[in-house]
Amino acid sequence: MTIHDDHLYHGAALIQIAEDQRFTAINSLNLPTGVSRSAYRINDTIGVYVKYASKPKGSAKEYQFTFLKDHLDELEAIEKVVPNVFIALVCVHGRETCCLSHGELKKLVGYRRNDVGDDEDQYVILVTMPKGKGFRAYVNASGVRKQFAGTQLVIARNRFPRVIFP
Repeated sequence: MTIHDDHLYHGAALIQIAEDQRFTAINSLNLPTGVSRSAYRINDTIGVYVKYASKPKGSAKEYQFTFLKDHLDELEAIEKVVPNVFIALVCVHGRETCCLSHGELKKLVGYRRNDVGDDEDQYVILVTMPKGKGFRAYVNASGVRKQFAGTQLVIARNRFPRVIFP
């Protein structure tokens, strides 16, 4: 079987989960539309949706994670199957994972929707890794360089994987 990039980078997040002493099981996540290629069921009640970005881009050194409408719809479907949903954003070059709750992702998407005044076909969540500080997760304002829509979230670097376990 061929090994794809998503196997490697999803594995980076999944191994960290499996190494936690509260971990008991990992399975494919079955949705009404079929088995998810991006999400996994952890310990029966936790859904983890994994995305990865290889390298940071631009002068701000931002990791860019694109969420299409289909991705957001899949996350809503996951929330109907398991009560706890998280998004693991694997920053490959930085060798760390920024973890957002589904509610935090919806908050960021909401900031962008409010700024634009309508739905968009895709939403880009940006993550930076300032040296010696927590991750910064945010969305850009529409049509304005270097300005956030809403506020940026500060996510502790040691949050993942412990945050996913209730």
